[in-house]
Amino acid sequence: MNRVRSERRSVLEYIQRGDVSTFNWCMRRKRRQLFTRIGRLLSKTADGPYYAAAPLALWPVDAAAALTLFTALAAAFAVERPLYAVLKHSLKRNRPADALPGFESFIVPADKFSFPSGHTSGAFLVATATGWIFPALLPPLYLWAALVGTSRVFLGVHFPSDIAVGALMGTSIALLASGILG
Repeated sequence: MNRVRSERRSVLEYIQRGDVSTFNWCMRRKRRQLFTRIGRLLSKTADGPYYAAAPLALWPVDAAAALTLFTALAAAFAVERPLYAVLKHSLKRNRPADALPGFESFIVPADKFSFPSGHTSGAFLVATATGWIFPALLPPLYLWAALVGTSRVFLGVHFPSDIAVGALMGTSIALLASGILG
């Protein structure tokens, strides 16, 4: 039992070291201030209220598809948001500003903990669900979702693994919801 805990702790420490190294690399970029300005805008596009924009924008083009998308998003978010909250509040991973001495993030995050990234999870959920209904939109939507996740690192509120898990979680839940509905 102690061996298993020791191995698990070793894996988590390895992930943390990789996260901190990658995070510090991002913070040392020459154009970090430009990335920060762009990152603020990108991050805002993944704020919760904007997720309803996708089905609303598609309504005039194809009302039936917009209704299907709305249903898929509602079902997926009904699973994703509680799972996100449970993970975030049970794992309690500190954000970079709390974990790295002397570091201050470029924005004030909405909550205390960083794992997983809710913005990234939501963005990948919306991208996947929308792409399921409108496959031609999938590449630009995944690009947008990836940029949202990247922006969260450059804003200093997430480590890279927070983003990776958020992307995996949002994509998986959207695929599950789409499969159930489809």
